[in-house]
Amino acid sequence: MAAADRTGPVVRTPYGAVRGRLEHGVAVFRGIPYAAPPFGPHRFRPPVPPEPWHGVRDALAFGPTAPKPPYSDAFAQYLSDPVVPGDDCLNLNVWTPEPGPGARLPVLVWLHGGALTRGSSSVPVYDGRTFARDGVVCVSVNYRLGVEGYGLFPDAPANPGLRDQLAALRWVHRAIEAFGGDPDRITLAGQSAGAISVGALIAAPQAQGLFRRAVLQSGAPEASDRDKVRRMVRRMAARLKVPATAEAFAAVDRELLLRTQAEVGRLSSPVLGGPAFGVVVDGDLVPRDPLQVLVEGRAAAGAELLMGWTRDEYRLWLVPGGLLERVDRLGAVALAGAMARCRAGHEVPRGYRALRPDAGTAEIVGQMVTDHLLRRPLHRLADARPGTSYVYEFAWPSLRPGLGACHALELGFVFDSGDTPESARLAGENVPRELAEAMHAAWVRFVTEGRPGWEPWGPAHPVQVFGDGEPHIAHGPRDAELALWAAPGAAPVEPAPAVAPVAGPSAGSARTTEPRSVARLLRRSGGARRR
Repeated sequence: MAAADRTGPVVRTPYGAVRGRLEHGVAVFRGIPYAAPPFGPHRFRPPVPPEPWHGVRDALAFGPTAPKPPYSDAFAQYLSDPVVPGDDCLNLNVWTPEPGPGARLPVLVWLHGGALTRGSSSVPVYDGRTFARDGVVCVSVNYRLGVEGYGLFPDAPANPGLRDQLAALRWVHRAIEAFGGDPDRITLAGQSAGAISVGALIAAPQAQGLFRRAVLQSGAPEASDRDKVRRMVRRMAARLKVPATAEAFAAVDRELLLRTQAEVGRLSSPVLGGPAFGVVVDGDLVPRDPLQVLVEGRAAAGAELLMGWTRDEYRLWLVPGGLLERVDRLGAVALAGAMARCRAGHEVPRGYRALRPDAGTAEIVGQMVTDHLLRRPLHRLADARPGTSYVYEFAWPSLRPGLGACHALELGFVFDSGDTPESARLAGENVPRELAEAMHAAWVRFVTEGRPGWEPWGPAHPVQVFGDGEPHIAHGPRDAELALWAAPGAAPVEPAPAVAPVAGPSAGSARTTEPRSVARLLRRSGGARRR
């Protein structure tokens, strides 16, 4: 270590002192443990506090990432996913302009996306330096992924990955004042799977009082079908030839477990469903469906919410590997799969065709599923919280061919990290600086003041559109499509039932059915995964 590193800022955490580094006028602390390594006796169990340490611990490099399979080649050309080896993967990073008590700066806690199977806090696009530069203490978190974090077993508590996030949030609430943050002004934010996690946490009774406001980017509060998650575990167990228990899985070689998870999950698709890991109602941390709890106003009352989507979310799910063209060729078969996925009657796709007469099947399918997964539930959430909800749409198209304004594209603009090579993988080179400055400034305002700079949600459905040209308000830009779901034959989404705290055998869970030809299509193309 260079001598200059020994002169970096030192901050005391609840478990010991850490030394960071000054970078471009910002103090950065990386790889701080907030819980013990989740292996050995702690594997598949809720997180426990880390062992305290004596002296000063260097916090100069990103800590180990949670075990995860790599992205397929088709997705790796667009998405960065660094791997840092080691067991101490329950760690976080802090960027602050003013370490030390007394500053009382607003705090942003970031939960990364990656379908709950990939991603980490060390993705360069999530560099918190720009938030710290603008007076916000930024914290990014690693948490358990895949079967380690979201497998459903009869002999272990559910949702250990979500419990990791809760432990990190508690750490931040307790420790952030020493880094210059204000524990009473914490904003919990995430994208995709990270936003789904945010939704679960702001609805969780155990998380109340740990945050002040929340950001949900391209992810809505939801509870996954328990049988869908259990099918992932059972299929893995069948391939491994072991019982579908946490005890048996803990005895399997870690690399073999990851390979098996990747093989079983390759058909999981946001567009057409399939077995996948997700947050489930567990009767404890998640006692009821999070969306239902939040719509009823039973949690986070008065908390400001910033939420939205990208115009062409589905293109990241369909463009890599040429799946978009294959869905277009399948035509009616793919449309039937999307109707099953969304539990929609024939009136819905007919209405989309009328509104988009020049659209191909892939666009119809993609927008239907996007509305089902994201826009409908976020509209419900905003309708339940008028005056304190702010909604946006990101509509700037990527400079990479075919991607449009796809899923995850807004991240480089929110973090103002578009000049990184990792951001350019998805956005292309020379992205518009004015758009990045406007979007990043809106997030800073929301974290700081609770208002991003446009009117809150109300009867006129104002949506701030970030696209080509100046950001502007559009009133009800998705209302025509979403009204189709109220037509006769369009079934509403049923909330997940409450269950006992310890996961038992699933009873009465509905399976999502998919036409066999669609499943074969996904198998040939290598599948598509939500970021």
